[in-house]
Amino acid sequence: MSTGTVDGSSESAVAVSELAAEKALALMDSEGMDRDIGGLRLFVQQGGCAGLSYGMRFDDEPEDDDTITVHHGLRVFVDPASLDYIGGSRLEYEDGLQAAGFHVENPNVVSECGCGESFRT
Repeated sequence: MSTGTVDGSSESAVAVSELAAEKALALMDSEGMDRDIGGLRLFVQQGGCAGLSYGMRFDDEPEDDDTITVHHGLRVFVDPASLDYIGGSRLEYEDGLQAAGFHVENPNVVSECGCGESFRT
């Protein structure tokens, strides 16, 4: 059973900056995805030097038990197990000279690896 769609203001949800939403929506558009049904899946998986790592992909539709939030027109899907690790996080997009891409700012992290790709809570 789906936990439903929330506006993204819940402290347990994942927030998304306006720039990150714009970049993700542009990528969805370039892949011909339906913004009204599909969205960005943010998840946590085992791996990396610190034990856990972030994952992102586009999904055509949410799973039944996903928490679905909407930020600046972007639907974000998070499964219950991942939400335990990343609830309260913020997805940002960095566009700099050395790197460009999505970055998760997670207040639950107690340590990260040097590259910022994996973490421990």
